[in-house]
Amino acid sequence: MDRKILKNYAINILVIIAIYILLKVLMGTGVISRYHQGIIIFIMINIILATSLNLATGFLGQLTLGHAGFMAVGAYVSAMTAVALKANFKGMPDLVMLIISLAVAAVASALVGIVIGVPALRLRGDYLAIITLGFGEVIRVVINNIKATGGAQGFTGIPKISTFDNVFWITVLVVLFLYRLTHSRQGRAILSIREDEIAAEAVGVKTTHFKVMGFAIAASIAGIGGGLYAHYIAFLDPNTFNFMRSVEILVIVVLGGMGSLTGSILAAIVLTIMPEALRSFANYRLLLYSFMLIIMMIFRPKGIFGTGEFSWQGFYDRYQMRKNALLKREQE
Repeated sequence: MDRKILKNYAINILVIIAIYILLKVLMGTGVISRYHQGIIIFIMINIILATSLNLATGFLGQLTLGHAGFMAVGAYVSAMTAVALKANFKGMPDLVMLIISLAVAAVASALVGIVIGVPALRLRGDYLAIITLGFGEVIRVVINNIKATGGAQGFTGIPKISTFDNVFWITVLVVLFLYRLTHSRQGRAILSIREDEIAAEAVGVKTTHFKVMGFAIAASIAGIGGGLYAHYIAFLDPNTFNFMRSVEILVIVVLGGMGSLTGSILAAIVLTIMPEALRSFANYRLLLYSFMLIIMMIFRPKGIFGTGEFSWQGFYDRYQMRKNALLKREQE
């Protein structure tokens, strides 16, 4: 691996550790209250959901409007698994229970993603968006009518085992996995489908295989996000995972940049904090989102980061270039 890449990884790891330590210190001293801890956890869950959708929509180039459906599958499967583990294996550590539950949720969501993806990904553009929207609503309606999930009354008694620590590191691992995937051979194949599917197929890329694979991975990670949500809230209402939830996730992706993981992270932070900061205007949340999107489409159609990624090393290099340019001007 290139020395510059290794240096960039080392800087990123140090920054992540520094952020974690800073947040832990602020929580320990009471500067960050339990209410604000909850907001931070929701930010990280939204980062998982947005980056997973970005894989399907931004990197793969397939517009989907039913991502909340995969979140719902992950939430309910993880919750039911945890309840069963708690009943049959008393004394099991919370972290072990969470990992097993999330693993089962990820597999279940991936399988649903494959079932939906195989027929849906034969379509393109608006047709794909409509069929994924339909499947997302079907998932919600089915959950609404299953007695085992509590139906319309909701699912209660879920072990509350999502904490700041495990959500933080799971989010880091998810983003790292997606970054490595998008910069791998498989990632380049996925990007080639986004750029020109016909040309990609002509040079030997198995487009159907990679489209289904990308869609299944996106669904799987959304299931993990749903599982973390279930184990933090400890109550699930089927109506939480409606069409508007899918739109909210899509807005984060579009605002950050379709094809940028760091863009999704920044947009998730902004769009999670904003409703809390403007709680008195909560009824106008979607109007605000619409206004932001209109402004973004006018002044920066590709989103905050476009298809690029933020790099600390790149930021430092640009700073040095500007510094050297200023020194050169002064000398002249």
